Amino acid sequence: MTFKMTNAAVAAGLMMLGSATVATASECSERGALDALYCDANGDLVADAPTDPAELNDPNTLVFAYTPVEDPAVYADIWAPFITHLEDVTGKDVQFFAVQSNSAEVEAMRSGRLHIAGFSTGPTPFAVNLAGAVPFAIMGAEDGQFGYRLQVFTQADSDIQKVSDLADKRVAHTSPTSNSGNQAPRALFPGLGVIPDQDYEVVYSGSHDQSMLGVVAGDYDAAPVASEVVDRMAERGLYDVADVRKIWESDPFPTTSFTLAHDLAPELAAKIQDAFFTFEFEGTALGDEFDGVSKFIPITYQDQWAVIREIQASNGVEYTPQGLANN
Repeated sequence: MTFKMTNAAVAAGLMMLGSATVATASECSERGALDALYCDANGDLVADAPTDPAELNDPNTLVFAYTPVEDPAVYADIWAPFITHLEDVTGKDVQFFAVQSNSAEVEAMRSGRLHIAGFSTGPTPFAVNLAGAVPFAIMGAEDGQFGYRLQVFTQADSDIQKVSDLADKRVAHTSPTSNSGNQAPRALFPGLGVIPDQDYEVVYSGSHDQSMLGVVAGDYDAAPVASEVVDRMAERGLYDVADVRKIWESDPFPTTSFTLAHDLAPELAAKIQDAFFTFEFEGTALGDEFDGVSKFIPITYQDQWAVIREIQASNGVEYTPQGLANN
């Protein structure tokens, strides 16, 4: 079963998020950048599980969401084999939650309506700090390698040859929280000769898909996008690779983080993680969609998201309800 959150519900949830009454442990001695609802006594940068057994969550139905995409219905089908496996391992019913925005996904986990989620690279720190998300896995290759690159595309016949040529152009960024679609360009492009919003016009497209399609259509002169997204688009024939030209790419970044709500009962959390790490991609729609991926790899937010936190810190990002509402 798939369900969606309406825009009105998202707005109402974010208002509640911003004004929520702190109901947890004022005695918490360490929480770092975490919202006051959470505690990080062990210093691993993610929310600790509740110490009171009565506050642990063991729902009859688990809700799973994947990061916002252009066509959520397509991804509901793609994730179906994994959801069946998740149901078999946990003994729970599982529903696929078709999120419409990063804010909706973060708010759903914070409110307790979302238990398992894949958050895009840039929004992951918001999910960790505002919603108590605990990253534990990432898609990777058989040899343990994972990651994607920030790539910059323009039209095939464009006079843009390098990043500094973006000066005085109309450039699509995806959304404020996106790593490759906004945060990384703002941190890296000044060293390559242009400052976003100062040297070129930034237009937020809403997604990597829309940025790429906008470049193809000529709506934008260029766009920074995530390599994994545009590669999948090309494989599905959503654009002709002959119509665009790549002018630059970065070193690798981590991809979507797969996370658990911090308050799940430990036995259930262990079963969910086991479902991820025992899932076999080969021969499934998920394996077909994510070319080169063969398994889920264990990760931690503290280690694998260090470079992302550095990029966001350089951009003055603060993990607050107001920051999320504005993205």
